[in-house]
Amino acid sequence: MASSIVLRLTCVVLMCMMVYAPLADAAVSCGQVQTSLLPCITYVRNNGAGAVPPTCCSGIVSVNNAAKTTPDRQAVCDCLKKAASALSGVNPNIIAGLPGKCNVNIPYKISASTNCKTIK
Repeated sequence: MASSIVLRLTCVVLMCMMVYAPLADAAVSCGQVQTSLLPCITYVRNNGAGAVPPTCCSGIVSVNNAAKTTPDRQAVCDCLKKAASALSGVNPNIIAGLPGKCNVNIPYKISASTNCKTIK
């Protein structure tokens, strides 16, 4: 069961990396975002039970620090939006709450309904 989830997640990550990898004018690729946030998957799949893994928080910090320009922030938002949509059976509030749990302030909610084009 666990290996099936890992395999499915790996396929989603690889598909996103191939389709969305270099976004125009952005220095941060979707592949980089998803690789950085891979340690968060177990936490969100377990409905936020337990502590957020330190590697998840360090990935969130890394992605946030890399998104220095408006195109970077929009690209990261778009990638997170697509990744959040691809994770079936996960409470969207757990995903949206991850930055706060890691003491990271991002200027938008991680949600399938976020309009990333409005992010500055």
